[in-house]
Amino acid sequence: MDRYSEVTNKNQREIVLLKAFPCKWGKCSFCDYILDNSNDEEEINKLNFEVLENITGKYKVLEVINSGSCFEIPKATLLKIKEIVKEKKIERLFFESHWIYKKKIQQMRDFFDIPITFKIGVETFDYDFRNNFLNKNAKFETVEELKKYFDSPCIMVGIKGQTREMIDRDMDIVLNNFDHATINVFVNNSSQVERDEELVKWFEEKYKFLIDNPKIEVLFNNTDFGVGD
Repeated sequence: MDRYSEVTNKNQREIVLLKAFPCKWGKCSFCDYILDNSNDEEEINKLNFEVLENITGKYKVLEVINSGSCFEIPKATLLKIKEIVKEKKIERLFFESHWIYKKKIQQMRDFFDIPITFKIGVETFDYDFRNNFLNKNAKFETVEELKKYFDSPCIMVGIKGQTREMIDRDMDIVLNNFDHATINVFVNNSSQVERDEELVKWFEEKYKFLIDNPKIEVLFNNTDFGVGD
């Protein structure tokens, strides 16, 4: 499991994949990332402290991810991150959170007291597909409601049951409403959700221009940021 890397093509930054407590929601139909979680706080902090030792501050930007939300990272690890932010003169953080923590987003911004780009796994702006098929429990109705709390949506494409029209609408929303977004091309995992190869091929052809868009990061594999396995 690679837990430290550097993103060098767009939005250059260091990135760490940390362990955390179990995802509070943990019921998304497509997700098996939660297998990386633990209830052993001492074990979590020990591993995280080792991973965090890799940070140099060379880009002045750090992304911290875990298999869930940043609010499930133990307090001791968060304090260590804050210490490293100050020591390495980090100027911006990237964090990710589930919609259920929306009311705590400002607390995290206040805790670190530097700009934070908050990501959220939207997966799709199609309300029914997002909540009833993917079981995201992210029940916002409008883009404006989402932007009250979050800065950067993560969108998933290439799932059986998705349509080209859904993806076209998602890409239109992302391109016209956000300064940063991540597009994840779905890869089969241990869940029951399946990849639609024809849809992926169509997306890769129609939206290949996104590769050159500085605002959009496209992940064709889960490990394209250099962390995970």
